[in-house]
Amino acid sequence: MTAENIQSAQTGAPAPQPATDQPRTAYSSGPYRIYVLLILTTVYVLNFVDRQLLVILQEPIKAELNLSDTQLGLLTGFAFALFYVICGIPIARWADQGVRRNIIALALTVWSAMTAICGLAGNYTHLLLARIGVGVGEAGGSPPAHSMISDIFKPKNRALALSVYSIGIYIGILIGFALGSRIAETFGWRLAFFVVGLPGVVIALIVRLTVREPIRGWSEGAEKKAITAPPALDVARLLWTRVSFRHIAIAASLQAFLIYGIGNWFPSYFLRNFELSLSTVGTWMALTNGIGGALGSFFGGWMADKFGARDARWYLWTPGILTFLIVPVLLVALTSDSVLVALILTAPFHFLTAAYLGSVIAVSHSLVNARMRALTSAILFFILNLIGLGLGPLIVGSLSDIFTTSGFNSPLAMAMLICGVIGALWACLHYALAAKNIRADIERLEL
Repeated sequence: MTAENIQSAQTGAPAPQPATDQPRTAYSSGPYRIYVLLILTTVYVLNFVDRQLLVILQEPIKAELNLSDTQLGLLTGFAFALFYVICGIPIARWADQGVRRNIIALALTVWSAMTAICGLAGNYTHLLLARIGVGVGEAGGSPPAHSMISDIFKPKNRALALSVYSIGIYIGILIGFALGSRIAETFGWRLAFFVVGLPGVVIALIVRLTVREPIRGWSEGAEKKAITAPPALDVARLLWTRVSFRHIAIAASLQAFLIYGIGNWFPSYFLRNFELSLSTVGTWMALTNGIGGALGSFFGGWMADKFGARDARWYLWTPGILTFLIVPVLLVALTSDSVLVALILTAPFHFLTAAYLGSVIAVSHSLVNARMRALTSAILFFILNLIGLGLGPLIVGSLSDIFTTSGFNSPLAMAMLICGVIGALWACLHYALAAKNIRADIERLEL
């Protein structure tokens, strides 16, 4: 999606074609582009298997280590997110200049090893330090991958390609919830960390040996030497001058707040309020989160590309409309006395919360040149994860502890509902404000 495409969408004229053909590389082969996308998606699957495994294991870990909901919120949220976002910026800067494939392979090795080490934790401090290690490793995963995907897929297909990559989130959650809950129920929670952590080392070797580094800007026909990477502060200043990006970052952060702040607590909500086993909840969460989220991620990217080709504002209207629908879903799911109704409604919740990431990343990349894309993703993820992942589980957990102390009925459900409704409506406001400014900001790239 370039300024020329947006202008043609506004005037009805055909979009101009690039003046030069794309340089011939391995990525000239469609099957190889798909292969690399699938390999990067597999890495992202492992990212979220390792990241979200702790979510389904919260209750047995809480019982063994005698933890509070606030401590659990720190483990699944802020402690992880803080180091994830701090390390994300310098790693992304490295990715905008270095070999992104090698960075991804190294990062995967680190976070997989640290996940396995979580199974050795003897107390809260040990587990906290291991989770920090996971966060440091995972900081090197997405920004380099986003940059590579934007280089190998043309703008008209970019949101869909990034959405396919984002499906890895939900496949990872499906595997982590289903496999982790069953292993933990049979053998204990510690073994689950070893089983899901160690295979990442093998996938890291496959990335290093079979994925080729693409030319920067290849999808737009750019030669490797045509674009140089600007200083990180210059990229940050550029993004700050784009009003649409400011609103995109806030809206995406609030969307992540829903995913992590509400979604991370759903397993505990069902275990505490209904007579369900850990494996039953794990299976349900795997299916509704994994399948619902994967379909939502694909649908959001497909819809954004379909309508965004005519008007760039659809890249933001699409997640905004779908986010608004989260409010009635949460109102029913968290107040229903029927466990079946509540469990089923987690599927549309995850579908709706997942539909934003591909379009948000794609439209953010349209604001910058090819050498700024990894850092743009890192800056977006810095804000998104610090607010969404860092504060979401922590705020919901802290409110739950406050409501419990105050003697409220269903304190966790009340905390989830309050945060969920406010977060969804607030996000919708910023999607609308970003859409209002996006076309003018895209055109500024060409000035």
